[in-house]
Amino acid sequence: MTTKVLFVCLGNICRSPTAEGVFRALVDDAGQRDQFEIDSAGTGSWHVGEAPDKRAQQACRAHGIDISGHRARRVRAADFDHFDLILACDEKNLRDLNDMKPDEAKADVRLLMPFAGDPADRVVPDPYYGGPGDFENTVARAYAACTGLLRQLKKVPAT
Repeated sequence: MTTKVLFVCLGNICRSPTAEGVFRALVDDAGQRDQFEIDSAGTGSWHVGEAPDKRAQQACRAHGIDISGHRARRVRAADFDHFDLILACDEKNLRDLNDMKPDEAKADVRLLMPFAGDPADRVVPDPYYGGPGDFENTVARAYAACTGLLRQLKKVPAT
């Protein structure tokens, strides 16, 4: 059975493609690629069709992750039935997703960061107006949350 996961931020050029890339890498490392369908999208449409921000690509590349082939897209109504889990990078995107979600949709819509295990750490700050350190912070948060997510979804033991 395939678990379908969608990561969501505002424009789909920084945080969510980073989380998508990190989760793909973790799933690949665990030898579980065939057990997941992984994607990302944005709640806004400003960047549809664009590649991820160059700084996000650089931060990911420093960790051996290539997100350059990703193209930004907007969340669609059909996503709420297609995906099992839709994970928002911050509370505004979570609210927007819940507003967009059709009443009978099956997807479980949640915040991403609680999977990292720190209840006080609820969001992935938007690095768009920041510098390289902000993008590195995004990668680090994505690793923490996605490691916890994979552990919870597939019962991967702690390392």
